[in-house]
Order: sequence, then structure tokens, then C-alpha cells
Amino acid sequence: MTSSSSGQISPVQGLHHVTVMASDPQRNIDFYTRVLGQRMVKVTVNFDDPGTYHLYYGDRTGQPGTVMTHFPWPGAARGVRGNGEVVATAYSAPASSYDFWLGHLTAQGLEVRGGQRFGQKVLTVDDPDGTWVELVFGDGAPVENWAGSPVPHEHALRGFHSVTGWGGDTGAVRELLVSQLGFTEVGTEDDAEGQRTRFRGSGDDDGGAGVGLFVDVVERPGGARGSFGAGSVHHVALRTRDDDQQAAYLGQLTAAGFRPTPVQDRQYFHSIYFRESNGILFEIATDAPGFPDDEPVDELGRHLKLPAWYEARRPTIEAHLPRIVSPEYGVTLGTRVLDHTPVAREEPAAPGIQVFTAGRPLGEARVAAILLHGRGGTAQDILSLEADLNLSAFSYLAPQANGNSWYPQSFLAPVEQNQPHLDAALATVDALLAELETQGIPPQNVVLGGFSQGACLALEYVSRSRARLGGVVALSGALITLEDTGDLGGLPVFMGVAPDDAHIPLKRFEASADALRSRGAAVDARVFPGLGHAINAEELDAMRALMQAITAQA
Repeated sequence: MTSSSSGQISPVQGLHHVTVMASDPQRNIDFYTRVLGQRMVKVTVNFDDPGTYHLYYGDRTGQPGTVMTHFPWPGAARGVRGNGEVVATAYSAPASSYDFWLGHLTAQGLEVRGGQRFGQKVLTVDDPDGTWVELVFGDGAPVENWAGSPVPHEHALRGFHSVTGWGGDTGAVRELLVSQLGFTEVGTEDDAEGQRTRFRGSGDDDGGAGVGLFVDVVERPGGARGSFGAGSVHHVALRTRDDDQQAAYLGQLTAAGFRPTPVQDRQYFHSIYFRESNGILFEIATDAPGFPDDEPVDELGRHLKLPAWYEARRPTIEAHLPRIVSPEYGVTLGTRVLDHTPVAREEPAAPGIQVFTAGRPLGEARVAAILLHGRGGTAQDILSLEADLNLSAFSYLAPQANGNSWYPQSFLAPVEQNQPHLDAALATVDALLAELETQGIPPQNVVLGGFSQGACLALEYVSRSRARLGGVVALSGALITLEDTGDLGGLPVFMGVAPDDAHIPLKRFEASADALRSRGAAVDARVFPGLGHAINAEELDAMRALMQAITAQA
């Protein structure tokens, strides 16, 4: 652990919240409130996708360590659990309540699996989307019980006990949790899937020392990776006290190579996100301001709460959101009636084009990003940016160039030396945009981005095309031709390069930015000394901001 200006960084206390993807919002509400007895403490929207609810469940006030949150995507296909994700969330339950919960869950028609873990009894059920929900019976710390809970007070759940992640290498998680975040390693035991290792947070806060202390990791070398969808855990948030401690962790994690995001304002807490090398997405969230910040404790979950920057769009947002009924208040929120028809998950189909995808499935997204890899790279390489950007509203599409190159010569070579490959590459972007439009995503809701040769191709496409895209991101790239004319109508463009990039001369980069500006594009062109031919965090931050601006208007 390193020191901050205010002294030693406090070890992370444990779990703050867990965020999961769901499908039908009302089924989700009914399970967590009526079956598990949790209070719906907040109804808001996904800040990166305001057409989707963000539902929070917890104890009476939603204190950290008790909160399960869900993004419900109606009709979403179910995910497949695997390596690189959290696969289960466990609540603490009183040791004497085992028989009650076994009977209660069975009476709900749920398949209940029993077992033991580190000497404690465990019950496991699937929620309506197949998420593993576990109850661990022991002496968890009491929390603020919700008086309206259908579960008797003496049997009420006591916040989180632990989460379980699957990965190929426990050592990578150990490096994060122990070396960087101050967890301690508790022990190991055999698990049906592999060896389970338990890590414990410090729990040194006031009044919540026994809530959400544990992160378990099951090592599954060679195990298949998870496939994201309904029922998948999106991320697990760890808890720290305040903004100063979070800022210290931001600096420490950056220095250690974890590439955390900038601080995100989530209205009820502030967040940074990062992945360990197995792929598990973690967040560090602050305790404050908390859920009573914008509505009284006695009315938590009663109203659709929007951040200030979305209030002007409230009528549109409310019209788009599915209708839900609060079991606590009986009030109805949202207006759209669901038909419960599953949405097909189809890959974009274009002759001769191999396309890899990530993020939100097509058919369930309103915004998309087309990412073009560089010479010698692959679609999978550029698609890995999805993890760094951490924008759940987007579908990401990455086409694969034949022979890993979009055209044979340098982008500075005479155009005819790169034909017919260049025209074919431009046609690939045309085909993907056409397919996205058939899926309900118009060009103005699409970001076109690329690295190196892919960045040059992206800039050339928007320079020649009449399609009005949402934005363009060129990471170490420049225009192939400078002669095109025509109004670009305020097109947002971000460009980044090193001053001594061996592949992209600085003069050509600057001439490209000037040419795009002269045609009406809103160009943010930055030069990064020491960047080399690579991508840095500041470029990703700018790309994320451009994409978030498109989402807010989609």
C-alpha cells in the first residue's frame, strides 16, 4: 500500500455493490423484493444508456455492502457463465434461519441446492435470469431491516457475504486484492470447479464490520470464458470511504498498470472501473453521498430519479422505459408495455466480411461503435478497447481485414497503389453501417474508430462519405487524401498521435485536422510526446467522452 497526501491509503473495506444484467424488469423486482425481502431503494436509469432502468435493492437505506443493482434489457438473451467474470453473489443469513429459507425458497417453486463452504452452510438458487444467488448462514452483522419486507425480521438477510469470480489464474486477482487494495488472504479449499481462494476486506468502517467482507476466486485453468447476457454480473464494486481515498487508489492503480477509468459521477457514489488480467471488472465506489441524497428514506424507490443532466429529457425517457409497479408503494413507473418477445441476437451479415462483436447485443442497443484494427493487427485486438471504455450501452463491431491489412501500401502512397483494396475496405464500413441501420441504429448513433491503418481508413471514410455519423476517433492516424470537399456539419472528431510517430508524420496529422476543420468538423486533435505508436489513457478518456455524448442524445 502506498501513501497519499493525507497519509496511508486505507485498505478497501469490502463489497459496495454488485451490478447484474437482467431481462424483464418486473420479474426482477418481484424476485428481489418479494422473494429475498430486499427493499427497492432506488429507481433510476443507466447513466450511459438512459433508455434502460437501473434498479437498486438493499437494506432500508441501501447502505454499502447490501446493494444489488440491475440493468434490465427486455428480451435480452441469457448469458453463459465462465472465466473472466463474477458468477455468484452471496448474502449473509442468520445461522438459525437455514430451515426457514429452505422452506421459503422451495415454496416459491425454486430449485434449491445445498452445500458447505469454509465450514458454513450455503443455499443456492437461480434468479429469474439464471444469476446464482447464494445464502451463507452464519453470524453476519445486522443491517437496517426494511419494515415492509415479506421476510420476518428474525430471518432477514444481512447484506452481502461474498462474491465468487472464475478465472484461469488466481495469482492475478491476488496481486490486485492483496498487493494493491489491502485485502488479506483467508485460505483455500476444493471446489467443484477448481480450487477456491478466499480474500477478506478490512471491514474497518463504523458499524458495518461484518457486511460484504469476502471475495472468492475459483481457479479454472483452461476454462471457457463467459458469454455476456441476461443474468451475467457486469461488475463488482469495492468500497472506500471518500473521494480522497478513491483518488489515491486511482493513482496507485494507474501506476500499477490497471488502466482505471476517470472518476464517474453515479449520483449516489463516485466510481472508477478497471479489470484484472482474467477479465473480471471491478469498481471502487465511495460511500457518499448515498441513496437518501435525493429523496427521503421513507420514500426511497418511490420515484423515478434522474440526474440533473437528464431532467430536460424526462418525458422522452419516461415514454421509452417499460412499465413497472413498485411492490412497496403500488405506484406505476414508465409507460411502455412489454410484449416479452425475445430479441434475436444476430451478427451483422455482409458477404465476405468476418465481424467480431462485444458489448450490448444487436437488437438491444441504440448506439454502436465500429472499430477498425491496424496493419498486422486483428479484430480481437481492437475489440479489447471495449473493456477499457466500459460503456454498457454500446454494441461494438470489429471487422477483420483479409491478411490483417486493409490495403497493401502506406497510407501516404499514391491512392492507385492501394486499389482495389482501399475501395473494398471503405465498402466494408458501408456494409456494416447498412446492417446497423436495419437493426434500428442509424448512422448518427454510430462511432467509427480505428488505430493506425484503421484510423486512417476511418478518417478517409468520413471524409468521402455522405453518411452523418455520430463521431470519429482516429488513434495514430491521418487522412489518406486531402482533396475532398463538402460540409461535415459539426461532425465530432478526436485525433491523437505522437510527435515522432514513425508511421504518421506530424505534418500530415496536422494537415488532416486542418482539412477536416475547414469543412465544418469539430476536431479535437492532440499530440502526445512519448506516446509512440500506441494508445494511452488520455485518448481513451476522450473517446469515452465522445461516445457518452452520443448516448445522451440517442
